[in-house]
Amino acid sequence: MTYTFPGRWIGAGTLILAPLLLLAGILLRWPFPYFFPRQLAAVAEHPGLMSTAHALTIAGTVLLAPAVIGMAHHIGQTRPALATWGASLVLVGLFERTFHAGIDQSAHNLVRHEGPTTATDLIAQSYQDLHLFSFLSFTILLGWPTLAFAAYRSGTLGPFRALALATTCLLPLGVLKGTEPTSVIAVVGLCAAFLPTGVQHLQTCPKPTRKSVILTLTIAPALGALAYASTLG
Repeated sequence: MTYTFPGRWIGAGTLILAPLLLLAGILLRWPFPYFFPRQLAAVAEHPGLMSTAHALTIAGTVLLAPAVIGMAHHIGQTRPALATWGASLVLVGLFERTFHAGIDQSAHNLVRHEGPTTATDLIAQSYQDLHLFSFLSFTILLGWPTLAFAAYRSGTLGPFRALALATTCLLPLGVLKGTEPTSVIAVVGLCAAFLPTGVQHLQTCPKPTRKSVILTLTIAPALGALAYASTLG
């Protein structure tokens, strides 16, 4: 038996879960204007809602990584070069979005501790500062269309769903960005591309063995305890 990461169950599950989490996160931010001063004001006025939106968005972003790797495995059966380029560009773009989310979290904490006015002033002073990912933003824009083209050429996705996947590049990039119409179009396109594929893959996954079920049930509580312990340091 040949093993490929992340495995069929995780690959299929994240194809379904990641787009749904991302969609929930961006919809929760819908009521608030797009640019960062109003996003920081929203954090001050609705801290629970904005924290939930942020957590859902970054969780969806992180879970897209194994989903994309799993998709690349299928594409690579017939189009290995396109699979490599498409997945690599998308993954770098996801790393950049995770980096942005870390800055967002720091800004949210600043609002809670120092107030929205101080937070807005400090963010405004450093908003255009250069960093490594400043040079890699093109991967967010180029990665999804490249992966979509690869999926179409390999027969993994049909033309409609490949086009839907390509629209994911419309999701705005950068720090402390809210939701606008193109955000919804992008993530709905991602859902249209990934959800049916995830469901299809789940239907063909082999049933888990008794040994793997026992191992999972044993490890899950330990992971929960480690997750809690991680918050203490």
